[in-house]
Amino acid sequence: MPAQCPVCAGALYVTRLQCASCGTEVAGAFVPFRLVNAPEPHASLLELFLRARGNAKEMERALGLSYPTVRARLEEAFAAAGLGKPEEPLPDGSGPAAERAAILDGLERGEITPPAAAARLRALHDKPDRPPRPDRQRRPR
Repeated sequence: MPAQCPVCAGALYVTRLQCASCGTEVAGAFVPFRLVNAPEPHASLLELFLRARGNAKEMERALGLSYPTVRARLEEAFAAAGLGKPEEPLPDGSGPAAERAAILDGLERGEITPPAAAARLRALHDKPDRPPRPDRQRRPR
């Protein structure tokens, strides 16, 4: 399934599903699972990761690569699929992770539509970096 519009490269949404047995159709705006949109070669690497049940050593043997190389490629694949390491929320419950959680909660409760949630998440992703957290700043010695 293509993930991007062939004309403008925008995100594609599934709008209709049909049962292969009875022909029942369901229409709406469905956001595909993140791994569906992972580009190659990341998709194949993530599939191997699942087949190896998360065992990077087994992947090392299957790919003929060193363990650090496998780990680095897995990190790239996770990031490409939108599954990077989660951000730590700020102590006061604000910050990108908290904002993202609020958007997803609103989507789950039906308060916002999937396209609106996607737009808000994209806008959140495009925000300029915030100043460093006070607990992360270096202290003078």
